Amino acid sequence: MKAIVLSSGGIDSTTCISLAMKKYDAENVVTLSIFYGQKHNKELVCAQKIAAYYKLKHYEFNLKQILQYSNCSLLSDSTETISHKSYAEQISERKDGIVSTYVPFRNGLMLSVCASLAMSLFPNEESVIYIGAHADDTAGNAYADCSPEFNRSMSDAIRIGTYDKVTVEAPFVHMHKADIIAEGLRLQTPYHLTWSCYEGADTPCGACGTCIDRAKAFAANGVKDPALHA
Repeated sequence: MKAIVLSSGGIDSTTCISLAMKKYDAENVVTLSIFYGQKHNKELVCAQKIAAYYKLKHYEFNLKQILQYSNCSLLSDSTETISHKSYAEQISERKDGIVSTYVPFRNGLMLSVCASLAMSLFPNEESVIYIGAHADDTAGNAYADCSPEFNRSMSDAIRIGTYDKVTVEAPFVHMHKADIIAEGLRLQTPYHLTWSCYEGADTPCGACGTCIDRAKAFAANGVKDPALHA
């Protein structure tokens, strides 16, 4: 069995790498990152460092052209600024619950790239794609392409389209970020190498939705964020 971990350089995907490394030998695990036109490449740099830490083969792909017509606030050509509010506040301000940082069907695109890579690299073996979607992502319908239903359906579609060779696993889809960090601490996940902030400055802004969630999750575990105290 081979494993491809969709790596954003953040907490959730890096914990997925820890899980994959525990279950499979390093020679059976690879990581994959996507440039989709985001305002900074900080997360891609972190994903590279994390792959190097684990001594894993790392792949990068570019989906910017596909998403060039979106005005998502994460994208470099967007006219919107990134909200410096919690996700709960952002959701309450929108009738549909969709936050401005939702990138249109991004996870569907990324999982499709992973499936294609799996069939190209390992045509004669079974593979599993790890994605770090979690319960906080789907609160208030913020990110529909993180939901259990979405990941289950994508896994079914990918399995059918790859002759039963590739499936999707979202191990944290029913877990909250604090619980993911607790698992990662147990697995000695290198959180000091991770990046979550939507802004691309030298240090995290501490005010965007993902910074707020990250700080709360580490606090819930009674530990300091190692990325801020490295």
